[in-house]
Amino acid sequence: MGETSRGKIQAVKELRFDCPDESATGELGRRLAAALPDGAVCSLIGTLGAGKTRLVQAVAAASGVEPGVAASPTFVLMNEYDGENRPIYHFDAYRLASEEEFRRLGPDEYFEGEGLSFIEWADRVPNCLPEQRLEIRVEVLGESERRFELRFIGEQYRAAYEMMRKTYTVNGMTILP
Repeated sequence: MGETSRGKIQAVKELRFDCPDESATGELGRRLAAALPDGAVCSLIGTLGAGKTRLVQAVAAASGVEPGVAASPTFVLMNEYDGENRPIYHFDAYRLASEEEFRRLGPDEYFEGEGLSFIEWADRVPNCLPEQRLEIRVEVLGESERRFELRFIGEQYRAAYEMMRKTYTVNGMTILP
């Protein structure tokens, strides 16, 4: 169990994926696309160049978004991609000066829809995020090696957690409990 910034207790399940290269990150994105429920909100936290956008690109590709369409929304703040079954909303809070600026983008409208929402640099807007969400921390381990720590926060993400934990080693990607 964990406590959110708003003080309510939520069930928290955690998984860690070590991806030795970009193709393993792509596999992680494909598995996330299959596991995430409609309306999922995913907060992405990591340093510049850690692989946040690459993971969103992999989810988008697995969702039927044409290759090359998904890109970092750093300069436009939010991109919307049309997936085959649901849209993907890709926010970037890096250049925002305050949480109020993020709120002006109208994220709640997107969070309450059927699409998948991804927020890069989510640690800059913690009070704007829903209590139930998937938090993804990305750590650089080497030139192309990444660690993805996934925190499934809330009942809405229980089934996604169960689907994701069934993967132990695929294409070099390893889940560590």
